[in-house]
Amino acid sequence: MSKILFTPGPTNVPEEIRQVLGQDLIHHRMADYHQLLKEINEDLKVVFDTNNDVLILTSSGTGSMESTIVNLFSTNDEVLVINTGWFGERFIEICQVYGLQVHELRYEWGKTYNVVDVQEMLEKHPAIKGIFVTYHETATGVVNNLEQLGNLTKNTDRLLIADCISGMIVQQFHLDEWGVDCAVASSQKGFLLPPGLSFVALSNKAKEAVEHSNIPKYYWDYRKYLNYFYNKAEQPFTPAISIVVALQAALRQLLAKGLPQIIEDKQSIRKYAEDKFKELGFTLFIEDESIRGNVLVPVIVPKDIDGSKLTALIDERYDFTVAGGMGIYAGRMLRVGIIGEITEREIDLLIEYIKEVLPECKK
Repeated sequence: MSKILFTPGPTNVPEEIRQVLGQDLIHHRMADYHQLLKEINEDLKVVFDTNNDVLILTSSGTGSMESTIVNLFSTNDEVLVINTGWFGERFIEICQVYGLQVHELRYEWGKTYNVVDVQEMLEKHPAIKGIFVTYHETATGVVNNLEQLGNLTKNTDRLLIADCISGMIVQQFHLDEWGVDCAVASSQKGFLLPPGLSFVALSNKAKEAVEHSNIPKYYWDYRKYLNYFYNKAEQPFTPAISIVVALQAALRQLLAKGLPQIIEDKQSIRKYAEDKFKELGFTLFIEDESIRGNVLVPVIVPKDIDGSKLTALIDERYDFTVAGGMGIYAGRMLRVGIIGEITEREIDLLIEYIKEVLPECKK
């Protein structure tokens, strides 16, 4: 049996996509690549549900997060970061590196934000130029409501920037309708690809902000990416060509199935896995079902079990890789990724293997 990743990223790459990754390279300055990029762009517009073009960066997800800051803001701009976990914290760190003045709304891990807090923060600090939020917080499995934040920024000069790196594909997303001004995603999550590509979708308001940013940038400069795509159907720098080619195959597969069906399937698998772990004596981390995402199932291990030893034994003996907890939940939580080709069969096997090693994981 091949190694199976029960992680929120990277995720399992289907065999047919792996075959595409092994094809001969094409050149990124030639006509066949130009056509490929145009076709991919149209599919990405469907995924992000936007009428605007979507930029493709060769980077990790964190690179795309950094790119939003250096392109949409200027030094000393005031911004609000809604911090519901590990990756909300990352937005704060990057903003501070570039000299932005950060106002933070911090929430307990496993909880979502309170929209009244956001309204009060905006009233108290009218100079705030943007709101940063994580759509699906990979450290906790919490989904934050983007639509109600968009309602606060839609008819203003403020920008709404969403980290959709783990949530895209397996969660509903509507950039234009919800009023999201900038959304970033990455290849190694719901797109069923290896790490290496990031995607940036911009509203017209965000494109206007790009023209006024004074933060120095070169590789991340959205103006370069927009100009190259509009004028040449290219990217300004050498892309991860093999992954771009495989991206087209992955998008065709995903869109043929249909995003609503994918979301429905993942929701079903999430609930199935939740029930199985509860039967095993694990505790669901997120109490409020309405904010549980379809990316992973976060569970607290029984108090007498060493979670780190559990994940290590599962990986060593069965080639099943399960993500552990992050931060204060390291060794206390499992984050069971369910993106991609994870079905009830894989969940059943995982539960069986956990049962086999649990006695060895007693503290």
